Amino acid sequence: MSSSAIEYARQNHARFLEELKAFLRIPSISTLPEHNADCRTAAEMLAIEFSRIGLQNVSLRETEGHPLVYADWLHAEGKPTVLVYGHYDVQPPDPIEEWIAPPFEPTERDGNIYARGAVDDKGQVWAQVKALESHLAATGSLPINVRVLMEGEEEVGGEGIEAFVASRPAQLQADFALVSDTEMFAPGLPTLCVGLRGMIYTEIEVRGARADLHSGMYGGAAPNPFVALAQILARLKDDNGHILIPGFYDDIIPPSPEELAAWRSLPFDEEGYRIAEVGSAQLVGEPGYSVLERTWARPTLDVHGMPGGFIGAGAKTVIPAKATAKVSMRLVPGMTPEKAFEQYKGFVAKIVPTGVEVEVRLIHAGNPCLVPVENPYIRAATRALRQVWNQETVFIRSGGSIPIVGDFANYLGLPSVMMGFGLPDDNLHAPNEKFNLRNFELGIESIICFLEEAAR
Repeated sequence: MSSSAIEYARQNHARFLEELKAFLRIPSISTLPEHNADCRTAAEMLAIEFSRIGLQNVSLRETEGHPLVYADWLHAEGKPTVLVYGHYDVQPPDPIEEWIAPPFEPTERDGNIYARGAVDDKGQVWAQVKALESHLAATGSLPINVRVLMEGEEEVGGEGIEAFVASRPAQLQADFALVSDTEMFAPGLPTLCVGLRGMIYTEIEVRGARADLHSGMYGGAAPNPFVALAQILARLKDDNGHILIPGFYDDIIPPSPEELAAWRSLPFDEEGYRIAEVGSAQLVGEPGYSVLERTWARPTLDVHGMPGGFIGAGAKTVIPAKATAKVSMRLVPGMTPEKAFEQYKGFVAKIVPTGVEVEVRLIHAGNPCLVPVENPYIRAATRALRQVWNQETVFIRSGGSIPIVGDFANYLGLPSVMMGFGLPDDNLHAPNEKFNLRNFELGIESIICFLEEAAR
């Protein structure tokens, strides 16, 4: 463990935290056009910070959406190169009324910092940046070569960064990527995520009459797009959550017996998960699979919203001309977004009710991925985490999707070390999002040690 870099980080922790608060105050909500200027402000703040700490070739790379931020330091001759990734954009804070404190006014409470983006991903990005600063300030150099690429569209699909990565620019040549956008399985338990589900996010639009109609005059004769849409959605899954699209499960690569055994040994309390994290009367899903299998290694199909028709106060007896549902599917290793979408679109076309027309649109997609645990950079990460946390690392998968990890593998051939420091109850994408302050501090130290271990 580098005593000088670690000591620098510890001496400057209070400043690091105040800087993070300034970063969190920027409402860089990528999905809302009225916050475009805020997203650029966040990107510019990162660029200024990269230059200040001693990184080089700092620049904003324009995309059709929010800018990328690039920087590098390439003076570790004969050492590997890491591509450090994170995102500065955040989810909308709605519903505002459920926040205890304003979402863009960071608040310390119970050993946590609360704000939108605290853990996803600004807090973890700042841990990466401060680890680099600690090495550069304490020693004047970095143990390995570093390229940094930050994006501002992760929460809306990441099309800009995908196009940039797909062009395979020389600025992205590296040996592996470091992604800090995941969580630890439990407090105090160092964790590496080695598998992610991919996804397809879609819209189904059902059209009936030319215009909205009065249900008294036309009900019983005119097709109702909402009823038709409900009938379509009901035929996509059975009562046990099994997806009914023909061939949808054919290409799945199941977890190995060793991986399943490792998952069974994790400190997982299903009832505690139901009460504290889900908050439902009961858990659902395919019989015969554990909760971890269902959330990490099985595909899903979920409906996120059904805009259309009349939703105001009072009554309006309208038969809407169209109805829409936003539907996503999480994909597991062995599946591809292209094939899954074609299977889904083809099945919907076969079950369209009489009297309506249907269009299925793909909004964005990402590939699933698995990282071999014998990868030398994964081994380096476990050594670093053991030094900081005094615990052996556990390997997990995530039910979520980080499309850039698949892009790094597919376009650049880079394995990713997904070293995250969030916790399962951090409320990412929900009101009162938080980041544990101790995890922020030890996350910085973990990355400091990891850079040294990767150099070996």
